[in-house]
Amino acid sequence: MSFGVREFELSLMHRMRDLNAARVEDALRDMGASRAELRAAHARWTRMLHSPRPPRNLRRLLGPPSYAGTTAVGSLTCRVSRWALPSWPGLEFEVLAGPGGEVWNQWFVRPSGPRALAFGDVEPWSCVVGDVGASFPGAVHLEGQAPHHWAVDVPHEGATYRVLFVYGLCQRVEAR
Repeated sequence: MSFGVREFELSLMHRMRDLNAARVEDALRDMGASRAELRAAHARWTRMLHSPRPPRNLRRLLGPPSYAGTTAVGSLTCRVSRWALPSWPGLEFEVLAGPGGEVWNQWFVRPSGPRALAFGDVEPWSCVVGDVGASFPGAVHLEGQAPHHWAVDVPHEGATYRVLFVYGLCQRVEAR
């Protein structure tokens, strides 16, 4: 079995299931995929990452990126690569690699830049960390509770809400 776009999407969904199992189940049904296929894709991805010869980049698995370029992070120049994935139209999976090729960050972004959101627009699988951070003055970014998790506390109408993300993609909104 080759590892391609479908398997990569399933491996991402495996981690998303931590915070939004119902949405992942809907996506599996839409893809015609089973939970067993989800687990198998995640297990294979994990084995590849921890093998003596892990994949050096996603290009071999996903094909050429929809965007490849550089960005400055402080005084360093880093490589940026992005891939469009069918399950998340309008978003791209971005990998930021340091000068030595090591992966510094990987998450979903909106390639056109952050979208302005009203609070009611913050819904699972519809927005990314950049959208939420740019749309709500006073938003506080926090580390998540597991690998590839992120959180942003958002003030709204006198209350604080925590928006939970996996790979930078909104999964859930909770009142604090």
